[in-house]
Amino acid sequence: MTPVTSPSPNRQVVWVTGSGAKRVGATIARRFAERGATVVVHANRSRAQGEATVAELSAHGARAMLVTGDLRDESVVARITADILAAHGRIDVLVNSAAVWNPKPLEAVRADDVRDHFEVNTLGTFLCCQAIGLAMVRQAEGGVIVNIGDWAVERPYQNYSAYFPSKGAIPTLTRMFAVELAARNPNIRVNAVLPGPVMLPPELSEAERAQAVAGTLVRREESPENVAAAVLSLVDNTFI
Repeated sequence: MTPVTSPSPNRQVVWVTGSGAKRVGATIARRFAERGATVVVHANRSRAQGEATVAELSAHGARAMLVTGDLRDESVVARITADILAAHGRIDVLVNSAAVWNPKPLEAVRADDVRDHFEVNTLGTFLCCQAIGLAMVRQAEGGVIVNIGDWAVERPYQNYSAYFPSKGAIPTLTRMFAVELAARNPNIRVNAVLPGPVMLPPELSEAERAQAVAGTLVRREESPENVAAAVLSLVDNTFI
């Protein structure tokens, strides 16, 4: 991580869900920290990793705090929102990167599998957008929300039939919140990043990995850094 050299006195407060584990969310959190933002790291079952991420950010001069909990529970989301506002007085950016993806052959998928993916990937994103978005409504400067979807909803891999419907809802959810929140405060912007193949699940066979990469024009797997750059560009460009 690049050390924070000249933090702004008016630094942004950024909450990145699912940023405790060493995946895309943690990379996004680090990039915001390097820019001088106050970063709220979130973990549910990966609390130890979340604490390590906060320690890493703090060691490089960043300001970071850890929040924990299951984002499917609206009382948990309300509590985290209140904790962030109590600690920092505002929330400028929300990045929804928390997600689950559990492979299973179609024949073995049950209603609970579909329900679990929807509750984490769709309902959790909805509840965070709702709670933080309405907090941003009360801020004159508004705020920015970026949701993380998945490009492969257009061309799904096999054995993820419970996962892809939950991610397929993200573009519609994003458009809905963009309309609802901008109607209340035009300084609120809501967008989504739909990454290509990045940190592909280890369960994918070599043939499936090759198929995923072949579906891209650049013929290679993406890096978490590419996703972080896309998120930052949406935050910076005030007309998107």
